[in-house]
Amino acid sequence: MGSTHVTPRKAVATVERPLVVGVDGSDASLTAADWAVDEAVRHGQPLRIVHASLWERYEGAVPTRTADRPSEQVFAENIVGAVAERALRRAPGLTVTTAVLAEDAPSALLDEGRQAASLVVGSRGRGALAGLLLGSVGLVVAARSHCPVVVVRGDRQALEARHERVLVGIGDHDVDAPAVRFAFREAAARHAELDVVRAWRPAPEPADHPLQSGGARQSFEERAFEALDKALESAVRDHPRVHLRTSVVEGPAHKVLVERSAAADLLVVGARRRDGVIGLELGRVAHRSLHHASCPVAVVPQHHQVPTDGDR
Repeated sequence: MGSTHVTPRKAVATVERPLVVGVDGSDASLTAADWAVDEAVRHGQPLRIVHASLWERYEGAVPTRTADRPSEQVFAENIVGAVAERALRRAPGLTVTTAVLAEDAPSALLDEGRQAASLVVGSRGRGALAGLLLGSVGLVVAARSHCPVVVVRGDRQALEARHERVLVGIGDHDVDAPAVRFAFREAAARHAELDVVRAWRPAPEPADHPLQSGGARQSFEERAFEALDKALESAVRDHPRVHLRTSVVEGPAHKVLVERSAAADLLVVGARRRDGVIGLELGRVAHRSLHHASCPVAVVPQHHQVPTDGDR
């Protein structure tokens, strides 16, 4: 992938949380690492390169010993060392740290994410089946992380930020949402246009129902615009220089965003997290985007408490 020239922000006195990228030596993880380097430079963040695996289970192999270390550990150290050198060639002034962790990759990355500004992973890892659109590590991390997760995918134009556009979808619960603010920060750092989309669908009614008139359609559109304006109001005040392109589109949000991602460098979607809930928490929009978008996808969590019986 060709290099992308980005202008770093001025250094600040406070210690920045690192941007963490997971690597495993695959082509997809190297692409993710290159993307993470550019992203760290844009935001003035240090980069942390992490490789995680359980040595004794690595691809079913029984580890041998090399200089009192398992051969797979040596292999992992070589991977992070090579990626760190690659990162510094791409951005010589970047602060880079590395870690080799004897844990399963999803657990290790999720733990790293608790102290990270964001996590970056490739769309597929080593040994992934050719027919899979998204590797299991990326899916689990995106569905459970407490910090934003970027799954790096897409064509060269998107990966090299040639579109100069960030795309974000506005949902029903996105008033001043973390995903909205993340999208504004990305657009500001990239000096890119922010394409804000609110998809709407009319309530299902019989074909001859009076609400199927043109006036009802206009009403749905007006409410969609109102929801969009309300969702953006606070972020617009904080980022007055971000150039906005707003639109409401009839259709399923997951289809609308995937189609529009072809002209974007980054697609930002929200994921509602409910405290105390165990398991994958990805809605249809995030799930579809992770599998089918034509550009990197940022999944930004929004945390909510699970209501008690008295709150329901």
